Amino acid sequence: MAASIEHLLCALSGAGDHLEELRTLQTAVLALPLGALRERGPELRLDGVFSIMNGGDREQVSLCVTILERILQALDPVHIARNYKEELQRGLHHPEDPVRLLAISQVGRIVESSEAMTEILNNLDLLRQMIVCIGGDKIAVAKEAMTSLSRIGRSSPGLQLLFGSNLLSELRAVMAVSDVVRYRVYELVLEIASVSAESLSFCANCAILPQLLEELTGDDVLVRVACVEMVTSLSGTLHGRQYLAQQGVIDKISNLIVGADADPLSGLYLPGLVKFFGNLALVDSPQQICEHYPAFLKKVFDMATGQEPTMIGVAVDTLGVLASNIEGKQILQKAGSRFIEVFRRIGHHARSSPTELRVRCLDAIASIMFLLPDDHTDDLLAMAESWFRSLSTQPIETFRSMAAQPFPELHCGSLKVFTAIANQPWAQRMMIDSPGFVEYIVDRSVDPDKDSKDAKFELVKALIGAKTTAEVFGNQHYLRLRAYHREGPYYVRAVSTVAVEGAE
Repeated sequence: MAASIEHLLCALSGAGDHLEELRTLQTAVLALPLGALRERGPELRLDGVFSIMNGGDREQVSLCVTILERILQALDPVHIARNYKEELQRGLHHPEDPVRLLAISQVGRIVESSEAMTEILNNLDLLRQMIVCIGGDKIAVAKEAMTSLSRIGRSSPGLQLLFGSNLLSELRAVMAVSDVVRYRVYELVLEIASVSAESLSFCANCAILPQLLEELTGDDVLVRVACVEMVTSLSGTLHGRQYLAQQGVIDKISNLIVGADADPLSGLYLPGLVKFFGNLALVDSPQQICEHYPAFLKKVFDMATGQEPTMIGVAVDTLGVLASNIEGKQILQKAGSRFIEVFRRIGHHARSSPTELRVRCLDAIASIMFLLPDDHTDDLLAMAESWFRSLSTQPIETFRSMAAQPFPELHCGSLKVFTAIANQPWAQRMMIDSPGFVEYIVDRSVDPDKDSKDAKFELVKALIGAKTTAEVFGNQHYLRLRAYHREGPYYVRAVSTVAVEGAE
């Protein structure tokens, strides 16, 4: 088959209509296993296919793309970089989107290989055309170009090329195409800046990153929304957070939160501001963030007790993130009655709001209530119990009732809450004091689907893994839980049948 492919490739030389030859070649190439193509691929001459693709009609171009996708997939990126750089560069200029996608995807393969990438770093025309692709109408082509340029920017030579040569002026030129394209360049720069302190320094010195930070506090609300979301990605790294702090960006975002009450359009960007600080608290120190920027936690509490569903959802998610560690829980404990009011409100939404918000509330409650065994001090256990009791007059029955509703996401969310508190002695006592609770746990018939069965199994696993379960539940109930765990989440008890004389 490989020999016939070589023969078909040779038949593509010269002018004329090659539609039938391309159809036959496509069939042969797709029929040949990739392993066989890898063995003979470097010997195949693809000049004719590239030539027809650059000048043929749409049907022939489509066939050429399919053929090249298959063959190039089997070739080593180093081989492609050394033998088809010019063809790929021409492909980036092609008017047809599939051809540009083919070319840019192969460039993406090349830059994934450090050895192959060196073959194209000196080809400024190719890199320049990749930058131009960022400004194209086809989002798939633009995304592939951004991904490849981001990989190039992960090396010191690549940084020098992108931000220390004429390519920087190309980046600036493509930014002027439209607001959408400018955001694409910002996204590219932020991806590169997040890699290391060195890459951040290049991005800052080229003035593109400072330009983004200026737009953060501009008059255009929609631009502000986009910029806050982008800057949040940079805050996920230590060097990024240090840079944002040095540039006063965190203070600016805090001031935007403070001034949000006086801005009728704040609802558009406020969720992004809160998510920014929530992300900071997650990767940094909840105590430091909440103490240095008190407007953040105050606004989260206000949003959680407000009437706007979107704001409530963001606030609930943020509190779940904030309280995912002990330091965050202690911050909420310091808020005293204000947090109890907020938590009670979350409990209300978990019971009676639309399903999507109810699920988010259940996830947040589980995160807030969970304690590691090492954190089982008297103070923290008492704190957790007081929080749980504030959710409802009979919280165990409340969550059992939600778990019984015919909505899998609510069923699993309620079980997740039980799992979060399962290792805490006070919670175990509340469970065993609730009539029929153990029977509910070991009853597989009430779990309607796989996710529900898995969630129930996690609860059982948490209970038998806790040190106090055997003492609190008693030996009989404890053995039933162990049997459930041993049998697994999908166990079905065999039912024997008895034949009756005379029955059909």
